[in-house]
Amino acid sequence: MEVIIRPDAARAVALVADLLEARLRRHPEQVLGLATGRTMEQVYAALVDSGVSFSHVTSFNLDEYIGLSPEDPRSYHHYMHEHLFSRIDIDPARAHVPQGDARDLAAAAADYERLIRRAGGIDVQLLGIGEAGHIGFNEPLSSLASRTRDKCLTPTTRAQNASMFGDDPEQVPERALTMGVGTILEARELILLATGSAKAAIVARAVEGPISAMVSASALQLHPNCKVIVDEAAATELQGREYYDFVFANEPDWAAYRD
Repeated sequence: MEVIIRPDAARAVALVADLLEARLRRHPEQVLGLATGRTMEQVYAALVDSGVSFSHVTSFNLDEYIGLSPEDPRSYHHYMHEHLFSRIDIDPARAHVPQGDARDLAAAAADYERLIRRAGGIDVQLLGIGEAGHIGFNEPLSSLASRTRDKCLTPTTRAQNASMFGDDPEQVPERALTMGVGTILEARELILLATGSAKAAIVARAVEGPISAMVSASALQLHPNCKVIVDEAAATELQGREYYDFVFANEPDWAAYRD
């Protein structure tokens, strides 16, 4: 795991967008794992502005609320269409989001896993981290070997995601269809982006704490190619700050991205 600390949220976002753009320009047929959230909106805006082509990209989103149709403005289908898919040249047939309104959720989850395998697996998975320590909607006590499935959401997660539901946590669906931790860990590269002081404590637990099902993001410590990119505010509780800064300043792979 590499931890990269940027001076502010804008530069953390810019670094993530630059990394994704570089991979798309080098290998246009990327299979991308995509995430949602306000910080991700800035990443997607930067990718749109870059002009990089998505014409050969296949994408898989992490999750979707159960019970919402793709047309529902609160759904992640709608979110992705508004913030990315409608603004790039991706083939809609290759832009996948879990089917949260499926009659048979177990079958929809199994189909999603099959689609990922058929695409050859995910090359780069973009991640955020929830205040409960989750990646995707893998809430506390999610198995670290879990696959795409139906998952109950915690009150913490529902409160965190209430902004798209009139700021009323009770209106946030109680369940979601999400990639599992095991599914996420099979991606060839992971990039986690976290900004803001509200994420500082959970970032430290995920990066430096014990690997535990109570913090599903801690499983990223097991991945051989994982980058955690944070701003100063999200880095305040990290104990290894001096080492992380040394690596960023000295590793040749980061030379092109240093200020």
